[in-house]
Parts: sequence; C-alpha cells; structure tokens
Amino acid sequence: MADASLLQELRGVRSDTPSVWFMRQAGRSLPEYRALREGTTMLDSCVRPDMAAEITLQPVRRHGVDAGIFFSDIVVPARLAGLGVEIRPGVGPVFDHPVRTEADIEALPPLGDDYEEALAPISEAVRLTVAELGTTPLIGFAGAPFTVASYMVEGGPSRDHLRTRALMRSRPDLWERLATWVAELSGRFLRAQVLAGASAVQLFDSWVGALGQEQYLEHVQAHSAAALAHVADLPVPRIHFGVGAAHLLLPMLGTGATAMGVDHRLRLDRALEVLPAGTPVQGNIDPAVLFTSEEARFAEARGVLEAGAAAAGHVVNLGHGVPPDTDPQVLTDLVAFLHSQRVARAAEAPEA
Repeated sequence: MADASLLQELRGVRSDTPSVWFMRQAGRSLPEYRALREGTTMLDSCVRPDMAAEITLQPVRRHGVDAGIFFSDIVVPARLAGLGVEIRPGVGPVFDHPVRTEADIEALPPLGDDYEEALAPISEAVRLTVAELGTTPLIGFAGAPFTVASYMVEGGPSRDHLRTRALMRSRPDLWERLATWVAELSGRFLRAQVLAGASAVQLFDSWVGALGQEQYLEHVQAHSAAALAHVADLPVPRIHFGVGAAHLLLPMLGTGATAMGVDHRLRLDRALEVLPAGTPVQGNIDPAVLFTSEEARFAEARGVLEAGAAAAGHVVNLGHGVPPDTDPQVLTDLVAFLHSQRVARAAEAPEA
C-alpha cells in the first residue's frame, strides 16, 4: 500500500501519471447509492458497517479513482457520543439541542470508554472496506473542530455562523471548552479509522473561511492541531482542507497537516507561492465544470495539472465536493482523461 501513487504524491514523491479522488465521490450522484440507501436515514447508513463499506467502494468501482474516502458525515462522532442529531433532507445536520451556554457544555457526554466502544461500527466498516479495496488506499475522514462546533452552536447549517463567532468573543472560555471536546471527538474518530486500516486522513473545515486570520490563530488553530495530533504518531499523510480559506493556508498547515487541500478559488501555483517548499497539495478542479462541455472540463483539468506542476506532490481533486446532480459518467470520463495525462513537471506544459 505504501507504494500506491496517491500516497507517494501525498508524501512529496511525484508519479508519472496523476492520482485523483473526489470529495463526496460516494453519495447522491450515484444511482447505486440511492438504491442502497432507500429506506435508511443518512446517519443510520453511516453506522451500519456493511452499508458504509459498500457506499465507500461504489465510486472506486465505477470511476476508477485512486482512493476511497470513508463514507461518513462530520456529525457522526457526535451521534456516537450520544448527542441528538439528524440530517434533514434538503437542510443538513440539525442538533436537537444547540450548545450555547455553560450548562449546555456541562451536559456534553464524557468521552471515555463508552465512546471508544461506540466507535466499533466505524472500525468494522473500515476493515470491511480495506479488505475489498486491495491495493487502493482508503482515506479516513473527520470534521474539524470549528465546523463541527459551529453546527452545534448554531443548531444546524448557517450562512454566517454569527452565534459561533459571537461565542468566541463573548465567552472565549466556553468556546475553549466546547472546541476542546470536539477536537477529542474528531481526533479519536480519525484514529479509529487509521488503526482499522485507513492509509491517510483528511480533516475537513468546511466553514473556516468565515473566520479572519486573527480569529483562527486565537480560537481555532490549536484545536485543529489537537484533532490531528491523535494520528500524528501513525505513519499516514494528514490532509487539511477548508472552503474559502486561501487566507488561512499557512496557519492551517501549522496544525500538523502534511498536505494542504486547496479549493477552486485559488490557483495551485498561487497556493504554492504561499506554502513552504515541499508541501504536497490537493485540488482543485472547479465543480462547476462538471456541468459544462467535455472540452471545457478537460481544459480545466489540464490547467490544474499545469498549476500543480511545481508541487512536491499533487493529488487531483475538485475544489469542493461532487454536487448531487452530477452525471456519474462525467466523473468516470474525467478520471480516465486524467489518467491518460503525463504529469507535468515545473516549466513543462501539460500534454494536449
């Protein structure tokens, strides 16, 4: 497994052809996923080992991507810890009781042996998946403390995360306790996946772009570092990815990440000007091109390969997740196109 080209790229060793996987490659864009999930809630499917494993495997079989991403959701650890949360269709994660006061934080369940036992279905799902993947790596998954805690404070999805940002300023002591709890929650979730066979991890911070750099450094960075520290002693690459976070690339890397995901808003060559030399990157085809012509999609892919040519390692991905109404054949064809390309080195032009 260590010789897999995708893992080599994440460690800063270039391969001759691109490696690719897609965020949200497992899920609603696939008819086989919708058929399997029928009659089962999203969160229930995440904690059924056989179903979670099968969903993780589906896009690897269909698209020929170079890694599976473990099928889960960022609120699964909270549910396993005992919090009331559901994913409402068309809305997203919604918590039964928002966490906003000292009493709410006092009521958070302790993360002891009960939580470790609750992670057993996750470990089993990973083992089942890895056994089927063979030489294809599995990437473990968890939500970063800011994003998970924001869902908890807001009670559900939010456009501006005002309550969360206000809590940071008005009661930094409460925010510290909440973020510490979430870092432990997510970190142990990551570790369980790696110990069960995942070959790399990605920490998603979907909403971190709502923060300024000073806020991030003061209130968030240490907690993301604490989450990643749970797997720092294990020999796996650690990818960190945030949406709208071009201004946070360096502090996010400073959490202990070994590779940085970059969304579609920033060209990879510009990201490489900011990041230290030798930092592997991941990204960043604009998901919008999945709804354009093949010519436009392939031109975008060539541009991303060219922009990433100077990187120590580059894993091709979208700049965010696969939209649910994507035509699966578009993804399959895009993977085949990428695999047909020779990796462009710095100062080289990609093949037409």
